[in-house]
Amino acid sequence: MSEKINSQLVCDVAAGLIMCDGKILIGQRKHGKSLEYKWEFPGGKLEKGETLPECLVRELMEEMQLEINVGEHFIDSQYEYDFGTIILHAFWATCQSKHIPAVLEHEQYKWVELCELKQYDFAPADKPIIAAILRQL
Repeated sequence: MSEKINSQLVCDVAAGLIMCDGKILIGQRKHGKSLEYKWEFPGGKLEKGETLPECLVRELMEEMQLEINVGEHFIDSQYEYDFGTIILHAFWATCQSKHIPAVLEHEQYKWVELCELKQYDFAPADKPIIAAILRQL
């Protein structure tokens, strides 16, 4: 959900740390969008009346036609972009198969090893999540 605090737009975003066969799913933002070509964990903005896990399930179905099972909350990351502040709520999730999801809202998707995450140019809000994942390896 978005709200204004001190005239600054603040958005809650659910992000999926989607695992399948030991790999995690990442998406590359589309050309022409803010943060174009940056990598991110798939997800989207919270809508009024829904929980963060419900948001994640809805967004991944809408944007990727991907059914997931949402697991535990992992970590939150907050970042102040020029367009507003994002509070990124990361949840572990699983899916049934490691197929490449429908490419509707991103340039591309990849299944990568957790140790490979640092090789990609991620959006700033995602970087603390990667650091926390790598600390656990």
